[in-house]
Amino acid sequence: MRETLPQGLCSTLLADVGARALGAGIRPLQAGWIVYGRALTVSVPAGDNLAIHAALAQVRPGEVLVVDAQGYRNRAVMGGIMCAQAAAAGVAGVIVDGAMRDVAELRAGSLPVYALDISPAGPTKAGGGSVGLPVRCGGVAVHTGDWIMADDDGVVAYGDAEAQALIAKALAKGNAEAARMQAIARGELRPAWLDDALARATIDMGPPR
Repeated sequence: MRETLPQGLCSTLLADVGARALGAGIRPLQAGWIVYGRALTVSVPAGDNLAIHAALAQVRPGEVLVVDAQGYRNRAVMGGIMCAQAAAAGVAGVIVDGAMRDVAELRAGSLPVYALDISPAGPTKAGGGSVGLPVRCGGVAVHTGDWIMADDDGVVAYGDAEAQALIAKALAKGNAEAARMQAIARGELRPAWLDDALARATIDMGPPR
């Protein structure tokens, strides 16, 4: 089942209130994609994808495939055929700490794909790795069942136990940011917190202007 993204929720707000931000190198292959759902984790040896095929055989609709491909950039672990299968299975998105290929095909499709890099070289299928066990993807720990939220700014993950509190904090911060934007539109260009923050800081401001 596809999860409904709470209105106003985004990766930046979640990261600001404590969600785990995956490494900045993992980016969407196309702007505008949004991913929201629970992770199914996969780990593969560098350049191999047999465990991903095993995961696709059991993935549930609405899940996000989170693949620790060891940050290996020189051999793609997924491409057009596997992503077509993932989309047909109802996968909400694919997050790969490694390389993808068939990028033009993927950009024309409906499945959001985030990856560290692109390579024309295809994978081996020697095996190894894991499905459903904890992984490190983009430098952070991800467990199967964790929540994944991804958009143009990147990917964040957070556990089910902390989800309600994080979402509430993120939406509250979003409201505060919206209020600040309204203040700027009214010409209030100096935020109320700035003077106190500068008084506590060690910034060399130079001579008065």
